[in-house]
Amino acid sequence: MTGSAATTRIALGARAYDVISGAGALDAAMGQLRRLCPGGRLFCVSDETVAALHLPRLQNACAAAGIALKTLIIPPGEAQKSFARLQGLCSDLLDMNMERSEAIAAFGGGVVGDLAGFASAIVKRGTALVQIPTTLLAQVDSSVGGKTAINMPAGKNLVGAFHQPSLVIADQDFLKTLPPRQMRAGYAEILKAAALADADFFDWLHSHGAQALAGEGAALATAIVRAIAIKADIVARDEREQGVRALLNLGHSFGHALEALAGYDGALLHGEAVAAGMAAAFAYAVHLGLCPAAEQQRLEAHLQACGLPGRLSAAPGGPYTGRDMVRIMMNDKKNRDGVLRLVLPRRAGEAFVHEAADLAALEGFLDTELGRG
Repeated sequence: MTGSAATTRIALGARAYDVISGAGALDAAMGQLRRLCPGGRLFCVSDETVAALHLPRLQNACAAAGIALKTLIIPPGEAQKSFARLQGLCSDLLDMNMERSEAIAAFGGGVVGDLAGFASAIVKRGTALVQIPTTLLAQVDSSVGGKTAINMPAGKNLVGAFHQPSLVIADQDFLKTLPPRQMRAGYAEILKAAALADADFFDWLHSHGAQALAGEGAALATAIVRAIAIKADIVARDEREQGVRALLNLGHSFGHALEALAGYDGALLHGEAVAAGMAAAFAYAVHLGLCPAAEQQRLEAHLQACGLPGRLSAAPGGPYTGRDMVRIMMNDKKNRDGVLRLVLPRRAGEAFVHEAADLAALEGFLDTELGRG
């Protein structure tokens, strides 16, 4: 491998694929990428911000590998995850005479990955997909595992498809231009991975998280690889979220409700919503007597030290109410038979799915956490 790139295998049998991460990952992955472009073309979806910063590097790498890059640029922002943008993207790909044997590359953050991934799942009934995430959040979470989706007025990611990529290229060098707020948002997903499945990693982050957030190469590379490894293990065991994969949603039921209420206007980033949602999950578990209060206090202190919301009331955007949050949470994809199901911690490193049937009590708890009770 070139530079300090590392490879994590997503073990899905005949559909297994590699996540190549670290500094120099793009150069290290070009051989695999070329094999996914039998006609010598790659259809790249990116947004205006990422294209301005990084598209020349991808173009040069592809040109050196004999790949003609056909690029489609969309505006940035969560609002792009819509039916209208999806239709336009699919129409553009068909107008460019894309063939089913060719690949789409999602070059950007989670929005681009979700949107381009969904287009890849449905254009000509499915094409190969390459995820090239350029944000920390996308590198450690959304680019891995095959979830693609757009948003609806009823909530986030409610229309989509499972469509696994054929390759993920998570080059750490792309993160050098990431604003600090976006780095913090990505770190929330790293902390979430540790909080749900790896107590030792959770402890490591308390000691080394500040270095990773500051972009120190070795610490950041370690955090990325360990977070990816946690997700790789869970996805391999439960690709379509019928069981253990639901645990990856720690903090997300609360967080997605916050995002829907905030309106996807940039006032609240996904990682910030996850952080606030994770804080709410720990606080609710303590409230129910399912988790020691010291675990919640430790999480809150670490989130605050990292510049992330350590309580639900600290989430940007709003205003939020318990009633509105519960209403949106009832559309969560994990729910069954009309029962709200929440991922909660027993302690750092161990999460479980809780059947939260008492909606009135939950609403009251949320209002208290939001400072409205």
